[in-house]
Amino acid sequence: MASRRPRTVLYRRKRESKTSYPKRLKLLLSDKKRLVIRMTNNKILAQLVEFSAKGDKVIVSVDSSALKKLGWNYSCKNFPAAYLTGLLFGKRSLEKGQKEAILDTGSAAPLHKGKIYAFLKGVLDSGMNVPHGSEEVFPTEERIKGEHIKQYADKIKTDKETYEKRFGQYLKNNAEPGKIVEIFENVKEKIAS
Repeated sequence: MASRRPRTVLYRRKRESKTSYPKRLKLLLSDKKRLVIRMTNNKILAQLVEFSAKGDKVIVSVDSSALKKLGWNYSCKNFPAAYLTGLLFGKRSLEKGQKEAILDTGSAAPLHKGKIYAFLKGVLDSGMNVPHGSEEVFPTEERIKGEHIKQYADKIKTDKETYEKRFGQYLKNNAEPGKIVEIFENVKEKIAS
């Protein structure tokens, strides 16, 4: 006769570390739509999701590759792209009548002054209401605009080999690293209008 207790099998998404069920329950109990943000190796994905008993319903969806249509030829995962994606997401949400959400970062723990908070700053600047705590969590305006990328490009421009190695993808896409701030402002105006 067996003396051991039967082993409890965890939900598949919990076993794969994709879902934290206690965190998800807290988000669902807020009775607000969830602003779901996920970072991949190449882009930023954002969705406004409403809970339903039959399954979650996506109301608005944006990914950072949509910025390319607006003239953005730089990385779709850097700080300026995160902010612009948030701004675009917020605009599209407001167009659909969605004014409020709660941030859902999944299993990722957002870093203070990180890309997730740059994205959130864009969402807030668009006019959406998302609880976030203090303003200290957001990156500086210079970082959001890409000033750090421009400064680094100017610093290493004299060493052609290093410059081409660091900014090879930008140069391949005809995107001058020194003009990132100007392009950021242009794309921001296009989204705002």
